[in-house]
Amino acid sequence: MFDIGLSELLVIALITLVVMGPERLPETVRTTSLWIGRFKQAFDNARRELEAEVGMDDVRQQLHNEKVLRDLENSKADLEASLDLGSSVEKPVSESPVESATISENGKNA
Repeated sequence: MFDIGLSELLVIALITLVVMGPERLPETVRTTSLWIGRFKQAFDNARRELEAEVGMDDVRQQLHNEKVLRDLENSKADLEASLDLGSSVEKPVSESPVESATISENGKNA
């Protein structure tokens, strides 16, 4: 998220140690961790309440249903296209006996 590597974290920790001093550093870390935990908890509660108000489960179910219907329609279109392709391939095959009969009749007459 912030793209901070290990070396940057070590530099930040060293600067914090120098500024805060070794006596106040543990208390400062505890207080900071407590506030971060409270912030995360408040954010999660707000997200859950918003999802409950909006009805995210219903929205997710609707999106899933629409995706399934799109997949079925695509499969149907693919199947119809392959059936059309198969019927167009069969037409020349069914016409060729007629053509061969015409050719053989012409051959008899010649």
